[in-house]
Amino acid sequence: MGSPFRQLPSVDRLLSEPPVREVIAQVGHETAVRLARLLLDEARAAIRRGEPPPELSYLVTALRDRLIQAARLSLQPVINATGVIIHTNLGRAPLSDAARHAVVSITGGYSNLEYDLATGRRGSRYQHAVQLLRDITGAEDALVVNNNAGAVFLALHALAAGREVLISRGQLVEIGGGFRIPDIMAASGAILREVGTTNRTHLRDYEGHLSEHTAMILRVHQSNFRMIGFTTQPSLEELARLAHAHNTLLMDDLGSGTLLDTRAFGLTYEPTVQDSLRAGADLVTFSGDKLLGGPQAGIIVGRADLIARLRSHPLARALRVDKMTLAALEATLSAYRRGTATLEIPIWRMIATPLEALEQRARRWQEQLTARHIPAEVVSSASAVGGGALPGETLPTWALALTAPRVHRLSARLRDGTPPVVARIEDERLLLDPRTVLPEQDDVLLTRVRTAWEAHLAELD
Repeated sequence: MGSPFRQLPSVDRLLSEPPVREVIAQVGHETAVRLARLLLDEARAAIRRGEPPPELSYLVTALRDRLIQAARLSLQPVINATGVIIHTNLGRAPLSDAARHAVVSITGGYSNLEYDLATGRRGSRYQHAVQLLRDITGAEDALVVNNNAGAVFLALHALAAGREVLISRGQLVEIGGGFRIPDIMAASGAILREVGTTNRTHLRDYEGHLSEHTAMILRVHQSNFRMIGFTTQPSLEELARLAHAHNTLLMDDLGSGTLLDTRAFGLTYEPTVQDSLRAGADLVTFSGDKLLGGPQAGIIVGRADLIARLRSHPLARALRVDKMTLAALEATLSAYRRGTATLEIPIWRMIATPLEALEQRARRWQEQLTARHIPAEVVSSASAVGGGALPGETLPTWALALTAPRVHRLSARLRDGTPPVVARIEDERLLLDPRTVLPEQDDVLLTRVRTAWEAHLAELD
């Protein structure tokens, strides 16, 4: 009997096998050779440990799987069945059809990104989306940068570097990814001046710290937590009167920021951008990809003279957005101006979906799965708004529940596929919430559930 190493196929033999040959083009010949050599090296190491040489069929299947995995792009579409509407880890807000079409249209060729079609001369990318933001919010002017942290940083650096900014201790928040307001302020060059206490800050606390060194009063949305009980914060109107009486600016960082009244959907009140401007804020900053429902962006609206200073600041170039963001943002904002946001923008459609419609979808899923002998039941549950917006707020929903041994393994199987399906686990059951599954994804979702269920049962056997 010959050496077990001689029973291993050559690299060329592996690559010539039909199941491997048909997927080589997805990654290229060089990558296929590298992965084949790596697989054979692993087989040789196993033989040295005393294991028998693997069958050719095993090596062919293993190499094919690795080639398919290598061909997958790192960033890929995911079906969000968690019920968390603005899911930070899953890309926050999905874009509307109009926004996606705008991106394709603008990026498929050239555009007037920085070209004035009327004069035939160089234009400015900062002109795009401005009129829409003026019309919707009532602001004098607007500026779009790469994200809301960048918007806050730019405003602080341009308007308050080397001077004091007053902020309530209860608003020194940490947002996702470990970014903290005090750190952003320190990096901007502004001098942080804390006022009040964690739970109670009075107008007199601000007034007692105002001086010739004060550049700004900053109010920061508490974003992902809510403080209840023995608490006090001055209203934005009170802060505006105080700031302007002392020739000081007032900036309101709304974080997520909404253009619609959330109370109309059974949620608690969330300050709108329009409310902040009417209350007297000189500048308001907010995100584009949360409650706005558009692309990632930081939006600054407010006084024209202040926006002009920000627009001309050297840092604005480092924080500027590209044509894809501007195209998607304009299309998204257009829905607000038309009054069709709840019909066109996915996150608002999800928020506004009637409970009865969610139950009907969940029961349709149940019927199709039980017809394939997959036990499933429809249960009442709750969806979260997410994304640092409306902390603790949920919406009632109906979800499809799957009960299975090793339910975490079933969840992993759903994630390990094309497209991945991300669900949530409650009480040892896997829950699929129709609120965050786009209607056109229903058939794909059910196919993925069936294949994952069958593979899961086979593993248990």
